[in-house]
Amino acid sequence: MKSLGFLGAALIGLSSSIVDAAAVHVERMEMQAARAPVESRDVLEERQSPQQCLNGGHGPNTRHCWAPGFTSATDMYTSWPNTGVVVSYNLRIENTTCNPDGAASRVCMLINGRTPGPTIVANWGDTIRVTVRNLLQSNGTSIHWHGFRMLNKNIQDGTNGITECALAPGDIKTYEFQATEYGTSWYHSHFSHQYGDGVVGTVQINGPATANYDIDLGVMPMTDWYYITAYQAAARAALGGGPPPLGDNILINGTAKSATGTGAYNKVTIQSGKRYRLRLINTSVDTNFRVNLDGHGFQVIATDFVPVTPYNTSYLQMGIGQRYDVVFTANQTAGNYWFRRAIFTYQGQTVTDPTTSPPANPPTGCLDPVTTPKIAKNVPSSTFAAQAKNLPVAFGPVAVQNNLVLWTVNGTSMIVDPGNPTVKIVASGSNTFPASYNVVEVASTSATQWTYWVIQQAAGAPPIAHPIHLHGHDSYILGAGAGTFSVANNFNQLRFTNPPRRDVAQLPGGGWLVIAYPTDNPGAWLMHCHIAFHVGMGLSIQFLERKQSINLPAAGSEWYQTCTNWAAYKAGNTDIYPQDDSGLRKRWPALEDMSPTEL
Repeated sequence: MKSLGFLGAALIGLSSSIVDAAAVHVERMEMQAARAPVESRDVLEERQSPQQCLNGGHGPNTRHCWAPGFTSATDMYTSWPNTGVVVSYNLRIENTTCNPDGAASRVCMLINGRTPGPTIVANWGDTIRVTVRNLLQSNGTSIHWHGFRMLNKNIQDGTNGITECALAPGDIKTYEFQATEYGTSWYHSHFSHQYGDGVVGTVQINGPATANYDIDLGVMPMTDWYYITAYQAAARAALGGGPPPLGDNILINGTAKSATGTGAYNKVTIQSGKRYRLRLINTSVDTNFRVNLDGHGFQVIATDFVPVTPYNTSYLQMGIGQRYDVVFTANQTAGNYWFRRAIFTYQGQTVTDPTTSPPANPPTGCLDPVTTPKIAKNVPSSTFAAQAKNLPVAFGPVAVQNNLVLWTVNGTSMIVDPGNPTVKIVASGSNTFPASYNVVEVASTSATQWTYWVIQQAAGAPPIAHPIHLHGHDSYILGAGAGTFSVANNFNQLRFTNPPRRDVAQLPGGGWLVIAYPTDNPGAWLMHCHIAFHVGMGLSIQFLERKQSINLPAAGSEWYQTCTNWAAYKAGNTDIYPQDDSGLRKRWPALEDMSPTEL
């Protein structure tokens, strides 16, 4: 994975509407009565401020407060508000062209005509209902709700080939789940490298916070951008074992200035003396980011969906899929400041390219910081040595199609069928899964069992960091380090007392990562590297957790109709591109059918 230094970026929409008003409405569940669309910052602030909140309300100096019985000290694994509110969105995924930095128009896949798509905004405890229409001509799709636990809602996870069938061209389906967590996240296609071509959006769940601030600037997604399609980049990455192609630019909230001067930096206006919350999200295909705002330090208040004891830093290292909620104070001399690829300007100043410099001594490597979650959770240590299981991550060529290279986890390179998901196999009563599905069954009955996993880079694998994303759970990060893990040599390095938690954890290059999680959420849950090229080459495993307790889809439901429609689409399209990746990422044309200019 590439690491880009001193990232800063442009932020579309910080001074404009945060959501697409045409795409959303809010209603009370018990009455099904539509509320006004979320059209402005004023309406958003109203939704952020429950008037019945204790201790004077949720305000600039009482951000820990939310509603009666719910504060930043509430354990959101076991307790959350039930607001009775449904927040509804309609998303259209379609082929078009785009040119976000003005340098190169190319084929894109956009949501409601834009990338990133509409920001899903809800309050903690709201129900989120999103209807997705697939208007792509030649691709299935599915939408994954990154970081959401989906407690007892496995079929809403949006992972085709595992929790659902792919959504066929022309088909429509609705996802519905409760926001039992709060904070910052994103949604994206899990059918392919589609999110690298634009099928991505952000999520803001309003709730309490572990530090005070005056103004919430909203989401700030950042991504690498290619002047070729993500499909073409993936095909190149799969050939010959060399490094993947480099991205051509960095976009933040969908915009940037190019190397030739086209396009525009995002410009953010701040007011002297104010404290700002900023929600940072790495939505990249293949880039780790080092992030800073010149002259201004960050106070970190959340990592992924996990509130943490606030700590101060000048820089952040952000792996793909990771999020950081930070607070900074506008306490410098009025002027323009680089966010490296965005411009933060103090109110009343003329916007010009800044002349500021980043702080000294930037961090190196890709290790995650050791944070302290606000809600303390301990992991049993006594059973670790007996129960921990090794998951080696390896890399190598296969003697088919021009010596494509594959990644493996536990000896298997995952390949799934978008029309025969794991949940469908479980629902059929079968206990047999294709070997290529890389299924590991855990905790057939117990809801309180802990599982421990040692993810180890195998000898011969390129020594690069991998952002490991676990669906359905937060990973309890017991430790990470260089070399080969052993209980004898490394057990004392592990942290079992309130270890860091997050849903994306960095596996160090050439090293090891040890995680744990409790078996309290029945389902088929994917764990994978979030470098899009790597998951497309099979770097995935799925944990089948308490399969007898999975909340399976009802007979005759939309879930099954989606499978029927996918089967009909596939049967009626004999010229469909052959599947030559994991099925969790893009089906690109067979490599022998692609011209040199396409590759």
